[in-house]
Formats: sequence, C-alpha cells, structure tokens
Amino acid sequence: FYFFIIIICLTRFGIFSVTERPQAVLSVSPQNWLTEGDSVTLSCEVTDSSTDWTFSWYTVVPYRDGVTAVINSHGHIMYVELLLDSSRGSGGSYTLSPSALHHTGVYVCRGERGKPAIYTKYSNPQPLWISGESSPFSMINNPRRTHHFTRDSLSLSCEDQSNSTGWTVRRYTDSEGVLDCSHWGSVTGSTCNISSLSTSYTGVYWCVSESGENSNPVVIKVHGSPKAVLSIRPDSHVLIEERVVLKCEVQGRRGVQWIYSWYKNNNRLSEEEDGGYTFRPIMGLLIIPFVSESDSGDYTCRGQRRDSWKSGISDAVTLTVLGRPKPVASINPDKPVFSGDTVTLRCEIQDESVSRWQYSWYKDASLSPVSSVQMYRISSVEVTHTGNYTCKGKESGGSRSSHLSDAVTLTVSARPKPVASINPDKQVFSGDTVTLRCEIQDESVSRWQYSWYKDASLSPVSSVQMYTISSVEVTHTGNYTCKGRESGGSRSSHLSDAVTLTVSERPQAVLSVSSQNWLTEGDSVTLSCEVTDSSTDWTFSWYTVVPYRDGVTAIKNIRGFIMYVELLSDSSRGSGGSYTLSPSALHHTGVYVCRGEKGEPVSHTLYSNPQSLWITGESPPVSLIISPSRTQHFTRDSLSLSCEDQSNSTGWTVRRYTDSEGVLDCSQWGSVTGSTCNISFLSTSYTGVYWCESESGENSNPVNITVQGESLCSVFIVNRKVKSLI
Repeated sequence: FYFFIIIICLTRFGIFSVTERPQAVLSVSPQNWLTEGDSVTLSCEVTDSSTDWTFSWYTVVPYRDGVTAVINSHGHIMYVELLLDSSRGSGGSYTLSPSALHHTGVYVCRGERGKPAIYTKYSNPQPLWISGESSPFSMINNPRRTHHFTRDSLSLSCEDQSNSTGWTVRRYTDSEGVLDCSHWGSVTGSTCNISSLSTSYTGVYWCVSESGENSNPVVIKVHGSPKAVLSIRPDSHVLIEERVVLKCEVQGRRGVQWIYSWYKNNNRLSEEEDGGYTFRPIMGLLIIPFVSESDSGDYTCRGQRRDSWKSGISDAVTLTVLGRPKPVASINPDKPVFSGDTVTLRCEIQDESVSRWQYSWYKDASLSPVSSVQMYRISSVEVTHTGNYTCKGKESGGSRSSHLSDAVTLTVSARPKPVASINPDKQVFSGDTVTLRCEIQDESVSRWQYSWYKDASLSPVSSVQMYTISSVEVTHTGNYTCKGRESGGSRSSHLSDAVTLTVSERPQAVLSVSSQNWLTEGDSVTLSCEVTDSSTDWTFSWYTVVPYRDGVTAIKNIRGFIMYVELLSDSSRGSGGSYTLSPSALHHTGVYVCRGEKGEPVSHTLYSNPQSLWITGESPPVSLIISPSRTQHFTRDSLSLSCEDQSNSTGWTVRRYTDSEGVLDCSQWGSVTGSTCNISFLSTSYTGVYWCESESGENSNPVNITVQGESLCSVFIVNRKVKSLI
C-alpha cells in the first residue's frame, strides 16, 4: 500500500506542493484466458485526475542483463522489458487482434507526460494466457494432472513439433513474477524436474523457445498435504456386541482415488487377521459388527494414492467398550535397549469402579508372574530379559479381575563397542590432515550420534563419526576414544579402545650453496638441501621463486612475507639432495627453494630458506642500463632501469629480488614503459638485486642496487669559504 502525501512549502516566491507519484492501473477486456485468434484489449489508466498522459508497455521476463527491476504489490522484485511495439499503445489501449500463442505473458504499463518527463508508478501485472488448437509443441506434465500436493514430485517436458530450438519451461506466480525453470527446478534438456512441490509453486506454466514461440499455458495448483479425518458411529463409548462403524476420509480435491488403511494402538490392522473386522478400504470404512472388550483402543487411519503417496495419519479416536477393563502395558524406553540399561514396564487400568488393584506381570507364555507391582523396574537388563510382557489386575479384597493386556516387547542386545581408527596411523607433522573414524557394528540402531574424547577429558572434542583435523598441531598429540549414542533414543555404546595421535613439528629443509652465490657464467655451483631432523629416506624437490601468476604456489618466508614458487622442470635430478649447475649460465640467475618429502601418504618438510644465485657473463643478450648510472642511491631519488637488447628476444621486463618480498616484476613496484622501468620515489625497501628477463627466459647480468636513508649535509664557514660535507 502507499501513503498519499502532500507537502506544501511557502517561500518568498510563492507556494509549491509535492504529491505522491500517481499509480498506473492495468485492466483487460474481455478476459485474460483466450483462444488463439480472439481479440483482447489491455487498458492503462492513471489514478489521478490529470490528462495528457502517454503510455509505455512492458512484459514481465526472467532476470537478465538490461532488464528493469520493479517491485510488485507483494513486495517482491519483478523484471520487465519494453515491448518492441510499445508505441502503438501510447494512447492507453494496447490491442491484440488476432491474439497468437506468442502473446502469452504478463504485461505492465506506465504513464509519462511533460518535459522533463514525469512518470507514474508501474501498473499491476496483468497476465494474458493464449491457447491454440495446433500449438507447434506441447508441455507434458508427469504425473498428468494439474492438481498436486506438497512434497509431490513433478516433471514438465517440452515436446516439439516444429523446428524451434532452446525450449525451456517458464512459470508465473503473483508473488515472484516470471521465472525460468533454472530458478525453481532442475533442468535436463527441455525437461524441468521438481523434486518436492510446495504451495508457492501454484501458478501458470508454459514452454517458450529461444525464438519466442510458446506452448499452451497450463494452470498447476499445489495443495497442502491432506490429513485423514476419522469419525466413529454411533459413539466412542459403546456396549459389548454393538455395531461400530469407523469412517476415514481425506480432505482434498475430488477425483483422487484413495485406499485406506487402519491402525489400532499404532499397530496396522490386517484383513488376514481374524479380528472380527470388516474392511472397506476404498470406501474408507472399518466395521466391527459385534464389539468386544478387546476392541477397545485408539484407532487411526490414513489414505494412500495409487502412486504410493500417503496422507497424514488421522488424529486418534478412542473406542471404549464398557465391561471388563483391559490393562494397557507400556515400556520405557519403548524401543530396543542394550544390556546394562534401565527399563520400566507400567501397567495402567482405567476403571473408576475399582479403588485398588493388585498387579501381575507375565513373560512370554509363562503362567508364573515375574513381578507383582504396577511399575516393574529392571535396573540393569540382560539379554535374557528379551521377551513379550503382559500384565493383569485383580481387585484388592474383591473378586473382579481385568483382561490380560496386550503384550509389549522388550528387546535387549549386547552393548556394542566401537572400533576407533586413525589415518594416517603413524607419526604426522604439524599442518598435516588427520582423520579419526569411529565404527559401530550394530544393525539394531539406524543412526548414531558420535562423541570423541581426548586423553582423560570428559568433554567431547568432536561430535561426528569421521573427525577430520585439517591442520594438526603438536597440541593435538594424545590418546583418542569414541562413543556412540542412538539418535533420538536412549541407548549408548561402550567406550572404544584408544588410538594414539603423535604430532611432531614439521622438519625444516635447509638450503645452502657450495661456494658463493655470485658467479661468472661457466662456473659450477651445487645447491644442497638437508632436513633438520634425524630421519632419513627423504627425497627432494626444487623450486624457483617467481612473481605471482595463476598456478604458482604461495609460501611464507622467514620474515613472514608471502613469496611464490614454481617447481623446476628438471627438479627430479636433484631428488637426492644436491642440485648442480655445471656449467652455470645466465638463465640460471634466480632464487631457489627446496622441500623434502617421504612416506606414503607423503609427508613434506617446510620449504627451505630462499637461496639466490647471481650469474654474470661477458656478453649477455641484454644489458640493464641504470639512470642515474650508479648502484647506490638515496631515498626519494628517482631511478630508471632499461633493458637494452643485443639479441632477437622479445618481451623484456625488469625483475627484482629482495629478502622481504621475494621476486617481483617492475609492474608491482614501478611503472613500465616498453622495456623501461621507472621509479619515482625510492625507499630503503628497494635495496635488492635487479636484472632483465625475456619471455623466453634469457637474463641480463644482475646488478645489486642499494638505497640508503637521506644524506645529512653539514655546512662549515672557514676563512669565509663554504665547505659542504656529504
């Protein structure tokens, strides 16, 4: 709804007013459901009394780029698109004569006037549904009906008799507007599948092709899940041998064929049982021609369709047959238990004419009572307690006695003991992933809730069967046990035997160079990788530090900064721990890192310290030209670095290495013009090694550039001459 607001302002120049934006109202004549060939007119009017409005016409569409979002009366966003022939309805009437299948859709209008233009609000949406006798294709719904219940599944398929392509199922609802199947179902080809309907799916459905052709629209209604309603005649309290009729009905759409089933005290009644019942499952009738005291109980029913869909169970109707009372035996918990659990059986007799009862409990077919109390409690049950229990009452000090109760079943099984396992089942390093699994072999429990305990703690560290520690730490070291508890029940397992998790700090790979890291082209050099712990059988992988790009690996250096590394193509030749370059070449210039691994599954060391190698040659393919031409600079100086090429290589770029930031291209710390890198203001963090590198991997000689803090100038006056010391 909208509030109508008038604001009147008085100024020294006069009075002006601000009113609420008028509303466009869209109507249809004669109706919105039409047969192909009919004529129909959409009329757009403005709620205020002004004139000279011209109108634009839109159709509601699924979201895509370029469409306009509007809010409908339900507060939901819809998307609209201007009609190509909108101008022919500028006078307020938009007529389709004759109408065609492709006119199916939902329309919206808006008025405008004046210069600059003043617009109304968008109108209410007005659907038009056009159907034809010979549609080029059809929408097939399966099941083939238009009324469904919540939780039903539904399949909608576009069957094509034309050459159109790209069919999709589309839906319109008042609350959400027009949406394609991909927003509310799953699409397979030209079929839309809905796994579980809800009432919000009620709407109009149709198929539409990429070229704009439409199928006949279909109204599909989704009703709430029906619940069976049970009635009884003549009354719920009857005398022995009266005739009782129970009738079951499912409220819902007529025409659905229901078959009814009946339950007494939550146990299904079967025609095969000789209980004196007459069943009329299609009519929904259960007839007891001559009731007896044993017919007393709680009756419920439910309906089932031919497609196996079941209604909700009815509320219970209690039938009371007056006469000798029948006890009701109950057991708590009312499901299978484990040895050692506590079980309570209770005998309840509803008869106000007896002030006090004496009770007897019987097990299986025994005639000797196992207990003589109303509430029979077994504190620690054993498997031998399994059986069917009945109870009976006798009037204290009198002669009356009750019937024997229906049996309740006590099922006792041995309490299971979980088996805990750990993977990997050996020593792990910090940062590894470890999975602990708790396995309970007991088919009587459909679902377990799990708890994991560490060492002697009584507080669980996890409540899942498969406890995964994604990045273990040394503090995770300990003995782990698990236990299960029945979901929604009272049973629990024993505690498992412990499994031990041992976590060690991940060993450090240490990288060293055989001689020095500044070399002349042709020299030999060996990089050696060692592991700090005492274990053996390590194999090694070799990496080079590179600027960031997709696919490289991020690691932290000793200063806590992130560097990026890439596996060397010939890494395997250094698997023994030594990586030798003989002879070294200019393209070997770079920063190297190593890492050790062993075992199955593989355990890795930490990445080593970075080790730089700087190779210089007499005739490099490119030279790094520094301007100003010196290697020592001060902060806030500017600096230009250019790659001068003596080869045919292309794509030269200036690259830098610093201990804190690793290897970076000029674009990350300067500005690039061709093969020149410009730095406007140097800082001490720019101290590092610089070189040129081509797209093919060729390098210039590296240059060590140092940036110092600003110089301090002292001025002395001696014999009236000024001397400056820098």
